Amino acid sequence: MKALVYHGPGKRAWEETRKPALKESTDAIVRILRTTICGTDLHILKGDLPEVTDGRILGHEGVGVVEDVGEAVTSFHKGDRVIISCVTSCGKCVNCKKQMYSHCLDGGWILGYQIDGTQAEYVRIPHADNSLYAVPPGADEEALVMLSDILPTGFECGVLNGQVKPGDSVAIVGAGPIGLAALMTAKFYSPSELILIDLDDNRLEMSRKFGATKLINSTDGKAAARVMEMTQNRGVDVAIEAVGVRASFDICQAIVTAGGHLANIGVHGKSVELHLERLWSQNITLTTRLVDTSTTPMLLKTVAAKSLRPEQLITHRFVLDDIAKAYDTFGNAAKERALKVLIAAVGA
Repeated sequence: MKALVYHGPGKRAWEETRKPALKESTDAIVRILRTTICGTDLHILKGDLPEVTDGRILGHEGVGVVEDVGEAVTSFHKGDRVIISCVTSCGKCVNCKKQMYSHCLDGGWILGYQIDGTQAEYVRIPHADNSLYAVPPGADEEALVMLSDILPTGFECGVLNGQVKPGDSVAIVGAGPIGLAALMTAKFYSPSELILIDLDDNRLEMSRKFGATKLINSTDGKAAARVMEMTQNRGVDVAIEAVGVRASFDICQAIVTAGGHLANIGVHGKSVELHLERLWSQNITLTTRLVDTSTTPMLLKTVAAKSLRPEQLITHRFVLDDIAKAYDTFGNAAKERALKVLIAAVGA
C-alpha cells in the first residue's frame, strides 16, 4: 500500500510500504476514505517530537471502511463505515475508568506517533470497539473527519476546561482550526462575547463567519491592551490559548479577569513564563489537557443533526496521491488561506 512516511526532521515521502495486519484480537484494519493533516503532524516533521522514529506513517484522523476485525471485536464488522478517533482507548485501565482516555495505559494518542497512522491507504486500529465510531446513515463524511480530533479537542481542552458559561466573555488566541473549533463549540453556552485574536486577517475574517463578535490582529503586539480596553479594563472570563507559543500564552495571562479561567490547548514545544507575581492573588484557574474524546458521541449527534457544521472548516481538497501538495498547502496556511485540508481516496 501507499503511505505518507516520516524519515526524520524535514523528510517525508509518499511511498510503498507494508499493508497492516491484525496483531491483537481487539484490532481492526480500516481502509481510509478520507483523512486530514493536523498541526501536530507539522510539529513532528519539524523534529519537535524526537520520539517519533524514522519510518513512522503519520496521521491520526480519518473516516474509513472496516476491512477486517479481530475475533474479540464485537461492535464493528467488515464493510462498516467508521470514524477513527485520534485517541486509542482500551476502556478497562484505571485511566480509562476515569474517562482519561488520552492516558490509556495501552493506548492514548499513539496513531501517527507511536504506531503507524491514518495518512495511508490502510491503518490498524487497536482496541477497535472503543476507538472507532459508526458513521450514521446519510451523514456528511467530510464533516465527520473533523470529529477525529479538532472538534473534541477544541471543545474539551478549551470550552469545557475553560468552564464557559452563559454570558461569559471569551477570548480565543489563535484562529486556526483548533481555535475555530473552540469558537464553534463555545456557542453551545451562549457567551456574551467571542473575541478572536490572530496574526492573520484572513483567518480572523473566517472566524467572524463562525460567530466571533470581535476581531483583533495581534501583529503590533498590542492585542492584550485592546482586549482590556474592550472590557473596561476588566479582562475576559475565559482566555483560550490555541497556538502553543509564548506570545499567545502571554496574551492569555494578561487578559484573564479575576476569578477567570485560562485554558491551554496549544502544543508547546518550548517553555513559557508563568507570571505568578501577577496571577497569584487573582483566583485564576489554569488548565491543561490532552483531548480524551469523551465528548465525541455528543458532538457526533450535533454534526449529524447539522446544528454543528464543521465541514465549513475545509478550505482545500486533495486525493491521497497528492498528499505532498496537501502538506505544502497546510504548511503555508497564511499564504494559501488554508484551514483544514481534506485528503480523499480515489473514488471516495
